[in-house]
Amino acid sequence: MTLNQRSTIEVATATARLSFVARSEVGSVRKINEDSVLAQSPLFLVADGMGGHAQGDVASQTVLRVFDEHIARDLPSTPERILDAIHSSNDAVRDLSAADDYGTAVSGTTLAGIAFVDAGDDIGYHWMAFNVGDSRVYTWAEGVLTQLSIDHSAVQEMVDAGLISTEEAENHPERNVITRAIGADEFVDADVWLLPALGEHSFLICSDGLTKELDDAAIARILAMDIGSDAAGRSVADVLVDEAIDHGGRDNVSVVYLESTFD
Repeated sequence: MTLNQRSTIEVATATARLSFVARSEVGSVRKINEDSVLAQSPLFLVADGMGGHAQGDVASQTVLRVFDEHIARDLPSTPERILDAIHSSNDAVRDLSAADDYGTAVSGTTLAGIAFVDAGDDIGYHWMAFNVGDSRVYTWAEGVLTQLSIDHSAVQEMVDAGLISTEEAENHPERNVITRAIGADEFVDADVWLLPALGEHSFLICSDGLTKELDDAAIARILAMDIGSDAAGRSVADVLVDEAIDHGGRDNVSVVYLESTFD
């Protein structure tokens, strides 16, 4: 699945101009793509169904359905509506599992995304980033790639505790163990950030199928190429996904890349 679109969000005093591309692929090893991608203003997200768990693909698709039902298109949303969609998604994914399911029988999915929101009269328009699990949200500004989200994973907790290095985490046997997921618990604890929307912003949202194969430096090199489309007509999302697959493609790979101007 590949998407390349532009859209605008009109507000009383300004216009947000958005350009975005998205692509999701099964990769070189898996038989089913358990990732799902939603890219339609004002909402952009990636959900990665939990590998080895029941109905991972259905879980990620369920999140997209719930968000699509909750969030109006081409209008600013609100932080409250985004949080409600996250909690409603958790309820809907939990409904996929039987009451006595446990372990890998429980349906679940990661979630990472951004939304254009009106945070209120005193706060104004912002990009709201959110994540549950180890799918990621990055910012790209002035040639610097910065991971905005924090991985909810066993190895990240070990890195934070000083037990292992970032390099050791990349090959640790528990690198696929996540500590938060949509559908895993009765209450979902999402991390959120608000970034003022004024000016220019670029965001990368991806499943761990990208970051397993390409480190941040490799991703930054591709973004620095300033690809509108290459000689083969590929977008930056295409190039990132193709590079990840060329490096092994051990997991499903999903990417959303968004550029915005708000003035």
